[in-house]
Amino acid sequence: MGEAMLSAVLAKGLTTPEAVIVGDIREERRQHLKQKYGVAVAGDNRKVAGDGDILVLAIKPQNLAEVVAELGGQLKSTQLVLSIIAGARIVTLSMGLKHRSIVRAMPNTPAQIGEGISVWTATAEVTKKQRAWASSILGAMGREIYVDDEKYLDMATAVSGSGPAYFFLVMEALVDAAVEIGLPRNIAKELVLQTMLGSGHLMAESGKEPAELRRMVTSPGGTTAAALLHLEQGGFSRLLIEAVKAAYDKARKLGG
Repeated sequence: MGEAMLSAVLAKGLTTPEAVIVGDIREERRQHLKQKYGVAVAGDNRKVAGDGDILVLAIKPQNLAEVVAELGGQLKSTQLVLSIIAGARIVTLSMGLKHRSIVRAMPNTPAQIGEGISVWTATAEVTKKQRAWASSILGAMGREIYVDDEKYLDMATAVSGSGPAYFFLVMEALVDAAVEIGLPRNIAKELVLQTMLGSGHLMAESGKEPAELRRMVTSPGGTTAAALLHLEQGGFSRLLIEAVKAAYDKARKLGG
């Protein structure tokens, strides 16, 4: 996700390669980013933090303790910290870094192609100018939604953060089902992909609720009705709700 953000801000002209320094513990990864994007790289987090206006934390949750131990007390009060670490709460970041100007965001994987959505919030110490920076950076990867309460971040993690996996699972099952009834796999994949894309665009363009769109395509006694009956008998909707709740509970536990 960190590379997706880097690629997006450079592609949108929000910054230049000369103004960016990227840190990673792996030498091969640093060289890849340097060669692909022309940015400076370093293995020392203190050097990366430096004097930049914005410090982006795009690390795995299990590496957070080590990173904040290195950077704690090293940042200038004027620097903005933008964290996309799953489950890492603002209070944890603030106490570890000994810093108050923090934006916490939850993007999702479609950000890699500029079609993501990010939910974010900010501490009171984040200035209007810094909020605009955060909005522009996250907006470069797709859409962005600001919320005034951090509790919504864990909820967004369960819905939009994990959401692409839910859709991929449904698509995977639909392809397998199409193959099982006799369609060639390449045709099945194309049918499923375009159906998913078209359905999303239809909902966006029509402004209608999902339930209304579902009813519009479901004729009484028809083929769609027969399929939906099986899904309802299998508890599909309830199972999906419970799955999202499980993801939400996990997100909260990650945050301590």
